[in-house]
Amino acid sequence: MIAQLGAFVIWALAAASMVFWALRLGSAPLPVPPHAGTVVASSGSAVSVLRLLGGGPQPAGPAAPAPSAQSSRFKLVGVMAPAPGSPAPGAALIAVDGKTPRAYALGSVVDGDLVLLGLSHRSASLGPREGPATLTLELPALPAPQTGTLPVARPEGRTS
Repeated sequence: MIAQLGAFVIWALAAASMVFWALRLGSAPLPVPPHAGTVVASSGSAVSVLRLLGGGPQPAGPAAPAPSAQSSRFKLVGVMAPAPGSPAPGAALIAVDGKTPRAYALGSVVDGDLVLLGLSHRSASLGPREGPATLTLELPALPAPQTGTLPVARPEGRTS
């Protein structure tokens, strides 16, 4: 009885395999619909993409003081400022001398005798451990948002 059941299972699997491959090899792919179009890579404005990625002309604002030689060594990449009254120390992501940015906790040594003294939502203050902040790093200003209007959608077949 077990031998007959085993033979039945093997033949059933063989038949299922044959049906599967017959359907797989005998079918044709569906044709492309006539209304399908190709994707065009340059569908957006190059200026918009440049502004989105942070490039392009910077908006004119008040003249900023010239950065010192020491401040050009540091670049603030990100800030995780603690909420007011929170026991969390907060951290800043700072790149030193163009190297890969590292996370520094509040109070940790960034470079030499410079320590991360303070954090706000968009800036970090550096200075000696027991002294006042001598250097303030700020995140770059966010680009202006894109504004505009979409064209009016018209149902197909109507010309007016």
